[in-house]
Amino acid sequence: MAYIDATIKLKYASYGISPVVLPPPPAPELKNKDGKVIVARVPDPVASFDARAYGDLPMIQSQSKSDRKWGEINAAMNDAKNAGQQVWLRARVHSIRIGGKIGFIVLRRGFFTLQCVLAESATVPKEMLKFAQKIPSESVIEVFGTLAKPEIAITGAEIKLVELKVAKLFVISASSPVLPFQIEDAAAPEPTEEEKAAAEKAATATAAAPAGGDKKDQKSGDKKTKEIITVGQATRLDNRVIDLRTPANHAIFRLQSAVCQYYRQFFLAQGFIEVHSPKITPGVSEGGAQVFRFSYFGNPACLAQSPQLFKQMAVLSDLFKVFEIGPVFRAENANTNRHLCEFVGLDFEMEIKEHYHEVLEVLGNLFVYIFEHIKKNHVHELNAIRHQFPFEPLQYEAKTRVISFPDAIAMLRGAGVKTGDLEDFSTPNEKLLGKLVKDKFKTDFYIVDRYPLVARPFYTMIDPKDPNYTNSYDVFVRGEEITSGAQRIHDVELLKKRAAQCNIPESNIAHYVESFKYGAYPHGGAGIGLERVVMLYLGLDNIRKSSMFPRDPHRYAP
Repeated sequence: MAYIDATIKLKYASYGISPVVLPPPPAPELKNKDGKVIVARVPDPVASFDARAYGDLPMIQSQSKSDRKWGEINAAMNDAKNAGQQVWLRARVHSIRIGGKIGFIVLRRGFFTLQCVLAESATVPKEMLKFAQKIPSESVIEVFGTLAKPEIAITGAEIKLVELKVAKLFVISASSPVLPFQIEDAAAPEPTEEEKAAAEKAATATAAAPAGGDKKDQKSGDKKTKEIITVGQATRLDNRVIDLRTPANHAIFRLQSAVCQYYRQFFLAQGFIEVHSPKITPGVSEGGAQVFRFSYFGNPACLAQSPQLFKQMAVLSDLFKVFEIGPVFRAENANTNRHLCEFVGLDFEMEIKEHYHEVLEVLGNLFVYIFEHIKKNHVHELNAIRHQFPFEPLQYEAKTRVISFPDAIAMLRGAGVKTGDLEDFSTPNEKLLGKLVKDKFKTDFYIVDRYPLVARPFYTMIDPKDPNYTNSYDVFVRGEEITSGAQRIHDVELLKKRAAQCNIPESNIAHYVESFKYGAYPHGGAGIGLERVVMLYLGLDNIRKSSMFPRDPHRYAP
């Protein structure tokens, strides 16, 4: 009897063609001294398929190894010098077009796409084209072939200087033919405000047309109104594993990874130590009631709003300069484009020798370092993102501009805003300030210094010249805050006094206060929101686009 994997039968039945019949399994391999079989040799389906041109591979269960050399669809492939190379590739089917004796398959791997050509020949039978035609989009396949210079210019793939002449084609994992939405729709460039307005006008005109009237295309003058197909945010997030496959989303999270990489590199080069603080705390760390509370073996506990208290204690433990990358939890019922209930915090804390502006210098240098490395090393990611979400390149100065809070208030008042001297910025005022700074100083990135006491946490050091202000600061990108920080109070009595003024029970921070009784270095630091950094660097309109699986007041799945 011929050996046919049961899963292959099912898959081929779905394609409407006959299954590939493998050769019979080899003879049993291991016998005991009496000649009785004790271990049967398992047939190697992968090796069996190597002799064929196409088909469904049985499930890969680590049955075997080979010396096969795998290629990669990336920027390095996009070179005419690669023509003539033979490669094995594994990727997703982005699209398939089969017509007559020739077919085209566009493969997608990450945010790169490659055109593959199937041409009927002595080695590529017509049954192979029929097989390929029925492979659903988003299926994972592997192909073997030869890279060649295209006969005509390639317009439908990222790799334009070479294409793959396919000799072998196997399906690894077939996708369901019905997708929640089409990748092409999810990857389409976001419509401009003008396009949105025109589409809305056309929809209104269609709705107002008399019943039974002719169904002509809506037009604006002599031009047809462009049809706008969009995939809603809720649909995207409900099917995030599909949504993340779009080139722009893939690039966004590669950049997010890069931000963490450069953040870590910068601090390690500066002699900082990476730490990992607990996320289960006995009480509130920031003040207020915006915490997730739960029972910890019968005792009240919270998810940490910040690693703030722990990184300070690390400095007081003589680690001197520390940083952390970890989750932060905020039980804020804030349904805005920039708030999440869980985000990734990029925190650091350091000893201050004389003045807290030492921390501001580190902050400015940190972000310039990150921005410069992204601009230099991630051109492909930025282009992929810009194709779907157009944005202006971030402008910043080599030496970061620092604007005092009173000066920022004066700029707002000069623009007609009525605000008090000690009144924290509202969101609209922050955005207006960003515009004013951009117009005046030609930068999207700046620091505001010396915030009012009423606007800062209890552990913030008071300004020695005016007790209404503090030694604190926020960092802004494109008119929105990405970082908040300050010099911390390291005097026990002042710390207790400020905690009481902020209605924080001393019992909640007893271990924290205790750590200052045994000699404390002056210190300061900052807490940065990773998702906001990525969102604002790329000019995205919603933080959920820079959070892989966002958690907000209405979403905690998938």
